[in-house]
Amino acid sequence: MSHLTRKQAVHDWAQSFATPDAAASRQATLGLFADDAVFHIVHPWNDLAGAGAYLDGFIGALTTAFRGLHRRDDILIGGRFEGTNWVATHGNYVGHFGAPLFGLTPSDRLEYLRFGEFHRFDGDRIVESHIYLDLPQLMIATGQWPAEFTSPATQKGYTGFIPAPATQDGLQLGENDPDHSHSTYQLITDMLAGLATKDEAWRPYWHDNMMWYGPAAFGSFVGVEDFAAFQVPFEGAFSFWGGGSSNNGVTAHFTRFGDGDYAALGGWPSLMAVRAHDFLGQPSCGETLLMRVCDWYRRTDDLLIENWVMVDIPDVLLQMGVDIFAGHHDVAPGSRMKKGTAL
Repeated sequence: MSHLTRKQAVHDWAQSFATPDAAASRQATLGLFADDAVFHIVHPWNDLAGAGAYLDGFIGALTTAFRGLHRRDDILIGGRFEGTNWVATHGNYVGHFGAPLFGLTPSDRLEYLRFGEFHRFDGDRIVESHIYLDLPQLMIATGQWPAEFTSPATQKGYTGFIPAPATQDGLQLGENDPDHSHSTYQLITDMLAGLATKDEAWRPYWHDNMMWYGPAAFGSFVGVEDFAAFQVPFEGAFSFWGGGSSNNGVTAHFTRFGDGDYAALGGWPSLMAVRAHDFLGQPSCGETLLMRVCDWYRRTDDLLIENWVMVDIPDVLLQMGVDIFAGHHDVAPGSRMKKGTAL
């Protein structure tokens, strides 16, 4: 299966969810995903094994909660990373939130639920997927996000519907120049090396009027200065901060690639951070947090201008001992790394 064929295959599969047709989407899923495919999904789903478990445990939960559930993809790109083939897609599920979801009270109105997905191919079948959902976005929209879980930003960010790329060309189903795609990959890789530096070495890689579409629990911001009002205090909440490209032996990117003017990356976990101060309104106990993070980027010329970011915030809170989906999973609260572990 070629690069273009893989992207088209994921697009065709996603289109089977573009209308509420359970039979069509089930057939398309069973045809594209290997029987023993592994699905890593945000908390409280976590890991599911097999295409059937994905359909019944994940899609089934969403279709029960959202009448008329369908999906809208606004970014779809593909590439290779360390010898593996990936397709990544970003968009929104939408439906009438009419039944409870993990204890959340339905709003009895239309709601959006942002998703980000990464699918690894082996031959012509998907064998592994990482699926991010912004459940706090749904909780904020329906008035169910606890006020004490405050953003680290020094100013209030936007929360709500996250748009498609401004250029309206996010579905990259055609072939892009390989050299240009690699330069996009290198641009984000170099930018990542500048994060968590005293001189804010990430700044030169961004357009002055960049858009940072963050997780709803953090907020979204326009412009480098407004983004810095989030990024700098976010980094400052930790005494140690290591990302998925830092080769620290704990975090890693499962994929990172460019496709034309677009790029994507993800890690499970992608970020390791040792608490030094309050974070999300919770006092520090000096614990180490592991964060599941993914990003999509769009460049203009040699600068990054749009960045869609997702973080599994409920999983982060669980590591701090706060269980917002108690009774709906079997993962024990608390840090997953012992205090004082060598880094």
